[in-house]
Amino acid sequence: MFKAIRISILLLILLFVGLSTFLTQARSTDWNNSLWIKIYPINADGSAEADKYIAELASSDFEGIESFLQREAERYAKNIDRPVRIELGSEIKEQPPALEEQPNALSVMMWSLKMRWWAGSVTDAQDRINPDVRIFVRYHKPDVAVTLENSVGLQKGMVGIVNGYASRRHRGTNNVIIAHEFLHTLGATDKYRASDGLPTAPDGLGEPDRQPLYPQRYAEIMGGRIALAEDDAVIPKTLKYAVIGALTASEINLSE
Repeated sequence: MFKAIRISILLLILLFVGLSTFLTQARSTDWNNSLWIKIYPINADGSAEADKYIAELASSDFEGIESFLQREAERYAKNIDRPVRIELGSEIKEQPPALEEQPNALSVMMWSLKMRWWAGSVTDAQDRINPDVRIFVRYHKPDVAVTLENSVGLQKGMVGIVNGYASRRHRGTNNVIIAHEFLHTLGATDKYRASDGLPTAPDGLGEPDRQPLYPQRYAEIMGGRIALAEDDAVIPKTLKYAVIGALTASEINLSE
C-alpha cells in the first residue's frame, strides 16, 4: 500500500516536471515575448587577467547578441521588439560539473542532471526571479590555448556553459559562441562535423546558394564558422558575419 503511494507520488512529480519543461520550451520559441538571458561570468583558470576582465564587464558587452537576434527575427518576419534581453549577473565562484573525457549515454544523462541542479543552486542567492536562460561564461587567459568548442547548451533546463577568452579583442568571438549555445537551449542542432569542426553543406553554410559556393561571406550560427573552402573555415570575429539558416530557424520556430 505504502509502496504504491510512494510510486504514485513519484510519478506525479515526474509528470509535473515533464509538463513544466514542455511548457517552458514551448514558450521559449513562440517569439511572442522577449526571452530573458542572464550571463554569469566565471574565472576559469584563476588568473589575474580573468579577474580584471570580469570586474570590467558590463551588459553592453553583450549587445551584439541582442542585435543579432533582432536582425535575424526581422529577416524571418517575426514582429517582436527585442527578442532577447540580456542581463549580466554576479561572478560565480564555483566551477560547473565536468563531463567525463569519454562519456557514455548514462554519464551524459547524470552530468545533465548535475548541471541543472548546479545552475540553480549557485545562482539562487542572486536570482529572486529565475531568468529564462542561464549562460555561464568561463573566461580564460587569452594567451593559453583553450578548445572553445567545448561549450555546451542544454535544452532541458535551458542552461549553457561557454568557454571564452578574457580579452576585449575576443569579445566578438565570445559573443558568437554564446549565441550558438543559447540557440542550443532553444532546440537548435549543430551543423558542423564533430571530427574537424568544419560546417556541413548546405545547412551549415551561411549562404548555401552562393555561386561559386566558396568562399562564404557569413557563418551559419550553428555551423559555427565561415567556410572559406570545402576544407577550411574560420570562426567569425563578430555576429555581424553570422546568420540563422533555414533549418536552424525551423528548429527554433523562427520560420513557419
